[in-house]
Amino acid sequence: MSMKETALKIRLFGDPALRKKAGKIKKVTQSHRELLSGMARLMYQAGGIGLAAPQVGSSESCIVVDIGSGLYKLINPKMTLREGSQSMEEGCLSVPGVCVRVKRAKKVLIKALDENGVPVAVEAQDLLACVFQHEIEHLYGKMIVDHASFLDRLKIKRKLEQLKKKAELERLSESKKQYCELRL
Repeated sequence: MSMKETALKIRLFGDPALRKKAGKIKKVTQSHRELLSGMARLMYQAGGIGLAAPQVGSSESCIVVDIGSGLYKLINPKMTLREGSQSMEEGCLSVPGVCVRVKRAKKVLIKALDENGVPVAVEAQDLLACVFQHEIEHLYGKMIVDHASFLDRLKIKRKLEQLKKKAELERLSESKKQYCELRL
């Protein structure tokens, strides 16, 4: 089944897919290009500026980023340089309604493959650097809530519990749907 046929959906906090480490892509294929295009569409529909494959339930190492200056579709992104420091309030499409102040590098160099498997290097600073770091962390199963201070964790605890319940209900309804389809 191709990605076109499968409706991508943003996974919510509590979904185990968000905590799995994404596997490195050895050979870029058409299905990877379709995944990246689907992720970009979903990111734009949700009003986001970045999305990582684990956020749509895929354990592939790829991200899409667009802060308004052009779309990046990156495979196996790796930070090879970090400089300076900045702190920003960050939100996440997988943790709607939650903002966490996160300290990150102010300038980064990202090495990756583009959607055609061609090596690329992207130098980014300020907001773009922040978004790349946020999305790359998703590839290692890390989320903004992991950066929250003890006090912030207490403030968002109830919201995170609600999101976990919602994620669990969505997984249950998906498995029931698959079960029913198998019985037809």
